[in-house]
Amino acid sequence: METFKKIADNINWENTSTSIYSKTEVDVEKALNNPKPNLEDFKALISPAAEPYLEQMAQKSNALTLERFGNTIQMYAPLYLSNECQNICTYCGFSLDVKIQRKTLTDEEILAEVKVLKSYGYDHVLIVTGEANKTVGVDYIKNAIKLMTPHFSHISIEVQPLEQNEYEELIAEGLNTVLVYQETYNRENYKKHHPKGKKSNYDYRIETHDRLGKAGIHKMGVGVLIGLEDWRTDSFFAASHLSYLEKKYWKSNYTISFPRLRPCAGGVELKSVMTDKQLVQLICAYRIFNQEIELSMSTRESDTFRNNIIKLGITSISADSKTDPGGYANPNTNLEQFEIHDKRTTSEFIQTIKDQGYEPVFKGWDGALQ
Repeated sequence: METFKKIADNINWENTSTSIYSKTEVDVEKALNNPKPNLEDFKALISPAAEPYLEQMAQKSNALTLERFGNTIQMYAPLYLSNECQNICTYCGFSLDVKIQRKTLTDEEILAEVKVLKSYGYDHVLIVTGEANKTVGVDYIKNAIKLMTPHFSHISIEVQPLEQNEYEELIAEGLNTVLVYQETYNRENYKKHHPKGKKSNYDYRIETHDRLGKAGIHKMGVGVLIGLEDWRTDSFFAASHLSYLEKKYWKSNYTISFPRLRPCAGGVELKSVMTDKQLVQLICAYRIFNQEIELSMSTRESDTFRNNIIKLGITSISADSKTDPGGYANPNTNLEQFEIHDKRTTSEFIQTIKDQGYEPVFKGWDGALQ
């Protein structure tokens, strides 16, 4: 089947980068005034030329978000089931070559985590594992979904890429959303960051969303790991991927996340450092480019930054997160994938949202928007 891989292979990385950095203020103003921005407009909005327009971009992003989503913020919680992984990745605390204790939750331990998250009020959960097919393969994930469906109305996963028929099996069990990030669309350097394991196969990973679309997934997530390569060029590839998917698999919904690399065991040195202002710029650029997509923010970012981003386009956010398997019921920081930054409790963050005139939503997101 024809997939996004063919399109990505025809987008020259260096030429794209040159095009983005060559954008002018005229291009930015044109993009801001275009009622239906295209990918060239997106280049302008993420370019250095757009930085002086950040306030204007923020105001437009806020207006577009209110128009589509209202003054609501969807709450979700990540639930780490395992830190076992067969890949070597230069940036990840779960990497096979990192000497940490490994743990995979039993059914009893999964239900203990569920109990804690339900006590916090969560109804949307994101299942996260390392990529270890023998330990946390399809059967394990299917069992976890079965355990959780009586307790959560919305179940997402961020696990290893799977085959179309495997996604179909999980969808039948109640899976709603799948997040798969390419990490970087720079094919040449992708291998440097993923030297061993199934994840080293760039083609298989970049075709995952096509398999998801054919499987009929309700929602899928796209994104890059900010810091591995030039964030502007990588983000353009992600936006191109999003545009392709929306046209081809128009029945599915889409979400974009903005993970900036955080400290972890064996962490790689950042190649592209993104400032807080530049992250705001990227968030606003995505919202102006696409009013319909969900924009998600994790606890990787600081409490101050997350407070300020509530009104600027983010529609989905986590709080009180743990990145170690069993971290809610029995925390163990030695098992963490990365160190979170915003460590406020769910109740504390809910109050912050309300103080800004927004309403935290724990359930009924999709129904409320129909």
